[in-house]
Amino acid sequence: MKAGIATLGCKVNQYESQAMMDMLCSNGFEQAADGQQADVFIVNSCTVTATGDKKVRQTVRRARRENPGAVIILTGCMPQAFPEECEAIEEADIIIGNSNRSGLLDCIDQFMHTHQRIIDIKPHGSQYGSESSISGMNERTRAYIKIEDGCNRFCTYCIIPYARGRVRSRSIEDILAESQRIGKKYREVVLVGINLSAYGSDIGTDLLQAVRTAASAEGIERVRLGSLEPDLTPDELIDGLAKEPKFCPQFHLAIQSGCDETLKRMNRHYDTSQFRHVCDKIRATFDNPSITTDIMVGFAGETQEEFDRSLSFAREIGFARAHVFAYSRRKGTRADTFPDQVDEHIKSLRSEAMIKATADSAAQFLRSQVGKKVKILAEREVEPGVFDGYTENYTPAHICGNDLCGRIIDAIVVSVGDGFVICKAI
Repeated sequence: MKAGIATLGCKVNQYESQAMMDMLCSNGFEQAADGQQADVFIVNSCTVTATGDKKVRQTVRRARRENPGAVIILTGCMPQAFPEECEAIEEADIIIGNSNRSGLLDCIDQFMHTHQRIIDIKPHGSQYGSESSISGMNERTRAYIKIEDGCNRFCTYCIIPYARGRVRSRSIEDILAESQRIGKKYREVVLVGINLSAYGSDIGTDLLQAVRTAASAEGIERVRLGSLEPDLTPDELIDGLAKEPKFCPQFHLAIQSGCDETLKRMNRHYDTSQFRHVCDKIRATFDNPSITTDIMVGFAGETQEEFDRSLSFAREIGFARAHVFAYSRRKGTRADTFPDQVDEHIKSLRSEAMIKATADSAAQFLRSQVGKKVKILAEREVEPGVFDGYTENYTPAHICGNDLCGRIIDAIVVSVGDGFVICKAI
C-alpha cells in the first residue's frame, strides 16, 4: 500500500512527519511518489495562525480530491488545540492529536475493517513520548532530531502551549541512539524542539549536554540548534557551545519586538537590554557567527512610537536574516481579547518598513563574508557544475565543482550573489 503525507508548519512537524512515514514503511507501506495516488494520506497540521487553519482545511480537501479512495488522516497541532473545528472537516476519516500518534497504525487498521470514522484526541502526558524516531530525512543533506516538546511560557499571542502541552525532554540516551543512526547517512544534524531552550529542565540536564551528545556520534560533523529564547541563552551556554568544535555558530533568537512595552504585553520573558547582551556575548565569543530572528509587527496596542523603537532596535542589532510577519489574532489566546487592535493597512505598512530594514542588514551581512574561509555543506546541483549549500553560520552559498552533494568543502568567499555568497574551493 502507498502512503503520502503533507506537512504544514515548523521543523518539529517535519521531523514528526518523517517519523510517521518511517513507522508506516517499517510496517509494509511504501511512500507514494510525487503524483502517485496514495492508499493512506496524512495531513500533519499547524495551527499557529487562523490562516494556517484555513490552509489545513484546504490541504485535507485537496488530499481527498487527489486520492479519492484513500484513508485521509488529520493529525498535528490543529486537532489537539481545536478538536471541534477539526471534527467538522468531513473529508478526514481519522483525526488524532499530537499526543497519540503512536496509535496511528491501529487507527488505520481499525478504519479499514469498520469504515467508521475515528476521532481520538488524548491529553498530553507529563513525559516525552517514545514514538518519535527516525533514521534520516527524505532527500535532505541534513537531518533534524527532535529533543523536546511542549512549552510553559504562554506568550499572549500563542496557542502552541495548548496544542503541545508542557515541556517534555527526550533522554540523553535516546538522543545518542538516534544521532548514531543519523550519523550513518548524514554529516549534519539540527536539534529542534517546541521550546528548545527549555530542554532538560524537567529531567535534570541541559541543552549543552544534548549538543555534546549529538556531536559525539560517529559520522556527525556539524551540529546546529533551532530557535532559542534570549532569556534562556546564558553566558555559560554560549561559552560551552564555543568549546564544542562541531557546533555551528548560527543563533536564531526570536526577538518578536524591539520595544520593551510591546514585549511586556506579549508576555515575553526578556527585554531589549537582555537581548542585546546575548547578541554581544555571541559576537564576542564566536568567530563570524550569524544571528537570525523572527519579528512581529502590528501586535495589539502597538503604537507608531513603539513600532519605531522596534525598527530602530532591529537596525541596531543587524540581523543576518529575519522573518518579518504581521500579528494575526488567534482565538483562544489572551491577545485576541486585547484592546487597540492595529488596523490591517497599518500592519502592512509596518511590515514593508521592517522587511526593508532587515533586508538591508542581511545584505550587509553577506558583504561582510567576502574574504572569509568557510566550510560549505553542498546540498544540490542548481546548474551544471554549480552547487548550493550552507556555510557553518548558515550563509547560503554557491560553489563550483563536480559531484559535491553531501560533501563538506573548504572554500573562500569571493563575492556576493542575489541572496547568497559565491565561493571558491580551496
